[in-house]
Amino acid sequence: MAEAYLVEAVRTPVGRRGGGLAGVHPADLGAHALNELMTRAGVDPAAVEDVIFGCVDAVGPQAGDIARTCWLAAGLPEHVPGVTVDRQCGSSQQAVHFAAQAVLSGTCDLVVAGGVQNMSQIPIAYASVGATDALGLTEGPFAGSRGWRARYGDQEVSQFRGAEMIARDWDVSREDMEAFAFESHRRAVRAIDEGRFTREIAPIEGVTTDEGPRRDTTRERMAGLKPLVAGGRLTAALASQISDGAAALLLASEAAVRAHGLRPRARVHHLSARGEDPIRMLSAPIPATAYALKKSGMSIGDMSAVEINEAFAPVVLAWLKETGADPARVNPNGGAIALGHPLGATGARLMITLLHELERTGGRYGLQTMCEGGGQANVTIIERL
Repeated sequence: MAEAYLVEAVRTPVGRRGGGLAGVHPADLGAHALNELMTRAGVDPAAVEDVIFGCVDAVGPQAGDIARTCWLAAGLPEHVPGVTVDRQCGSSQQAVHFAAQAVLSGTCDLVVAGGVQNMSQIPIAYASVGATDALGLTEGPFAGSRGWRARYGDQEVSQFRGAEMIARDWDVSREDMEAFAFESHRRAVRAIDEGRFTREIAPIEGVTTDEGPRRDTTRERMAGLKPLVAGGRLTAALASQISDGAAALLLASEAAVRAHGLRPRARVHHLSARGEDPIRMLSAPIPATAYALKKSGMSIGDMSAVEINEAFAPVVLAWLKETGADPARVNPNGGAIALGHPLGATGARLMITLLHELERTGGRYGLQTMCEGGGQANVTIIERL
């Protein structure tokens, strides 16, 4: 049976909005991760057969197939192509899936997967179809679609509404969400202080570590924030941070491992993606995880560590209720509420952190999942070697 191995993985620090990475061109952010990846792997970059990067809102400096641009900006061989993937927040996790599938199919032996996003330069384009005028829908990617309107009407479609719906549907209180968010910051600060991220980070522009975690945050400060929407439960403290960053992984076949003298660090055990209600939008990790575990013949208890993106606190808390996962094994080093969420890079960042956490603890299996626009979710299971 063919195998797809993770042989190297590295990321930039995650910069805060307007922080140390804000002025770095996205192509240079990605190029930095790529150069460090190839240096650490010790493989001739000319042997790479494709570069697959995730990026959301591929406009301005992120347009023009940023995967290809990053590779060229890194000064790497021109004959290596690149392609950019948009599965919303899961874009670079899907890039890992495509890379692994290329290796598993036997069509490629060495593939780079990753992602990049500079949200300081390109603010997130929130999807909303709530606004109308005399001519009908005027906002959002669904505006003017008769098929969409026939199926879902003109109700608001936004991640904020989706997060509020999850909090309501799974009865997740504001107090529980604030406790979770506070713990995310606490875990992230601990991870930084203990050097848990040091191996996975390639410093850039004088930034050596993630800028998002707040050492001075308190439950009392969180409790004093106003809800994002009137009467809602969510506040800014319960949402992921707008961020900048890049991440990259090298995937290899057994033949490439032998030919280039590589040391596999993990193998891809399972890949899948599922969809759910696009209006609630952010709850798809729940059915996607159930599907992945059933298809792989595994249980959540088999996972030594889990990385689920903290787009909003209720996403993870509802998932925990449904899966029965051990909270101590879920986002053990904090998540996007503390560390940030550079959209197109987050999937690869989570995979890199998961791999390093398994190596740090000696765990065997790790699961990654994340909510995505359109009501979708990817699930990846890796096995540390």
